[in-house]
Amino acid sequence: MRAWTRRRLLTSATTAVSLASAAPAAAALSAPSAGAAAAVPVRGDGAPPPGPGDRDTADVLRALPGLRLIEERQDAGPGYRHFVLGLRQPVDHTDPSAGTFEQRLTLLHTASDRPTVLLSTGYHAVVSPRLSEPATLLGANQLQVEHRCFGTSRPAGTGYAHLTIRQAADDHHRVVRCLRRLLHGPWVSTGSSKGGMASVYHRRFHPADVAGTVVYSAPNNVDDREDSACLRFLETVGTPAVRQALAAAQRAILLRRAALTARYEAWAASTGDTFRLVGSADRALEIAVLRVPFMFWQHGTAADAAAIPGPDASDGALYAWLENTTGLPLYADALARTYIPYWYQIGTQLGYGGVPTAHLADLLRHPGATEARSFVPRDVPLRFDRAAMPDIDRWVRRRGSRLLFVYGTQDPVAAEHFVPGGPDARVLWVPGGNHGVDIADLPAADRASAEEALRRWTRRG
Repeated sequence: MRAWTRRRLLTSATTAVSLASAAPAAAALSAPSAGAAAAVPVRGDGAPPPGPGDRDTADVLRALPGLRLIEERQDAGPGYRHFVLGLRQPVDHTDPSAGTFEQRLTLLHTASDRPTVLLSTGYHAVVSPRLSEPATLLGANQLQVEHRCFGTSRPAGTGYAHLTIRQAADDHHRVVRCLRRLLHGPWVSTGSSKGGMASVYHRRFHPADVAGTVVYSAPNNVDDREDSACLRFLETVGTPAVRQALAAAQRAILLRRAALTARYEAWAASTGDTFRLVGSADRALEIAVLRVPFMFWQHGTAADAAAIPGPDASDGALYAWLENTTGLPLYADALARTYIPYWYQIGTQLGYGGVPTAHLADLLRHPGATEARSFVPRDVPLRFDRAAMPDIDRWVRRRGSRLLFVYGTQDPVAAEHFVPGGPDARVLWVPGGNHGVDIADLPAADRASAEEALRRWTRRG
């Protein structure tokens, strides 16, 4: 898997740091005192061995209604235990007769009286033990929720009819209700990109489930018919020289589309991949080229600007750059089919920003290629709900409290960002930051403010 794909999948799941590096940051905010407890043997979750009247964490998990302890993994760092769980969820929270499915969760448990961070991935769960930034800062438990219809959390035989923001928010609500029986400390939620969106939607419908929410790089596409903000952003971000270099590289690739499509087809043949979902390698290549500005500014750095190939670059150099910038495997079936539920949500509720095309108009062959329908099978209906996102935006602006949004000024999703209007809520900006920004990247005063908000939200009493 190429570097871009690895980076994209990690960003989709969480802005994460390894457990091995969590201790110093946790201590800086609110790590529990070692004191006399350090003198007694401790389990992997940082608690003393169970006494005569105590119950082990695993036993408590097994006793929770509807919850299955799938496995306890032995890969957590010091002070944590790592559990993979399955929670029985209704396919339709408004109709018990619709059946159930098992939703995948992971729990990094340190102590039941510590804060808990509810991590929304927006996609599949990441099973490797990684703490989100809020969990690291708080020395907290972390409960990761795989989004319905992704990974293993797929209702059988129901298609995507129940893949809505409200159904997913209700999933999160039932997760909180179930696991509060073990995790007694204050709860906050977090997520990055689509996971951050899911965290906001959960708060919209169940605002009292957590004490606060940290949202990273979450787009807020209020009106899917209006893309001027995104287009204007892509036409002004960075320097004119870099924007012109990107446009020239796009044209160079399309001018040599026959040779580069042949390379794409050869790669697919060598891996056993196909292009049945999007239609052809030629169409997939055009989609990748059109997404170049968005993906470059979303994930690129200053160093990447110097690596943009010129029009005279070789076919190999152009192909390698396009693959690294836009993730060519994403448009072939093996990966594209795993993201059908994502594109279904784009095409029914979430919406998506536009991309500039005027400078390529004479070279394009596939009108509307970047729209959601390109990635969703034709037998799956896409009917767009125009009320869903305005409702979310209205709630955030009028009533959204204890919300912290973190954006990078270089990230195209910032063109349409959330604007919270309730108490104890704000937007913080990382100058020059891209889609992978953290609280740690903020200017010093804003970083201190964000960390204080986490302390305040999780302070008992």
